[in-house]
Amino acid sequence: MTSPSRRLQTKPVITCLKTFLISYSLIFWFTGVILLAVGVWGKVNLEAYFSLATEKSTNAPYVLIGTGATIVIFGLFGCFATCRGSPWMLKMYAVFLMLVFLAELVAGISGFLFRHEIKAILADTYEDAIKTYNGTSSRSNAVDTIQRNLMCCGMKNYTDWANTDYFKDNGIPASCCKESANCTVEILKDLNQAAMEVYNLGCFTFMTSRMESNLGIIAGISFGIAFFQVIGVFLACCLSRYITNNQYEMV
Repeated sequence: MTSPSRRLQTKPVITCLKTFLISYSLIFWFTGVILLAVGVWGKVNLEAYFSLATEKSTNAPYVLIGTGATIVIFGLFGCFATCRGSPWMLKMYAVFLMLVFLAELVAGISGFLFRHEIKAILADTYEDAIKTYNGTSSRSNAVDTIQRNLMCCGMKNYTDWANTDYFKDNGIPASCCKESANCTVEILKDLNQAAMEVYNLGCFTFMTSRMESNLGIIAGISFGIAFFQVIGVFLACCLSRYITNNQYEMV
C-alpha cells in the first residue's frame, strides 16, 4: 500500500488531466458539429457541382454528415468517460481517436499523392459536360451554376463553346454573360462580339489555379487537424494510467 502523501500527489495530476481532456473533448465535439453542418450545407447547395461527376446523386455529403455525427457522439462519450474516470472507457476513446487520426492521415496522403490524377479526372469530366451541354440536363444545370457563381466561362476560356453542338444553334450559354440584358442570341453566336459580354476566364483554369495556390494551406490545416487527435490519445491514455495506478495504490 502506498503512503497517503503519494496519493495526494497523484490526485492533482488526475484533476489536471481531466480538465485538459474535457476541454479537448469539447473542441473535438465542436469539430463534429462543423462537419455535420458542412455536410448538410453541401447536400443542399453543392448538389449541382457533384452532379458533374456522375448522373446519380453523390454520397460525399452523407459521408460528411455520418462522420460529423459519429464525432459528435464520441466527443460526448469522451466527456462522459472523463467525468466518470473509467479507465476502460478512456482506452476506448483513445482507440477511436487513433482510428480517426489514421483515417485522416491516409486520406490526406492519398489526396496529395493522387492530386494530378484527380485533376485529370475532373478535367475530363468537365470537358465532357461542356461537349454534351444541352441547357436542360442536370450536368448542364451544374455547368450553368458554376459559370454564374465563379464568373467564368468554358473550360479554358469562352472559345471552348465554339466546338460544341449547342453553340451552332444557340451560341455561348447565357450563364456566361456578365449582364444578361446585354446578351442576345446574335451576340452569343459571334465569338468576337461575345468577348465583350461574357466572362473570359475558363472555369477549370480558375478552379485549379485557386486550388493549387492554396494547396499548402489546405495540406497544413488537414495535417494539423489529424495530429490534433494524437493529443487526445495521449491525454486519454495518461489519465487512464493515472486513474488505474491510483486505484491500485488505494488497495
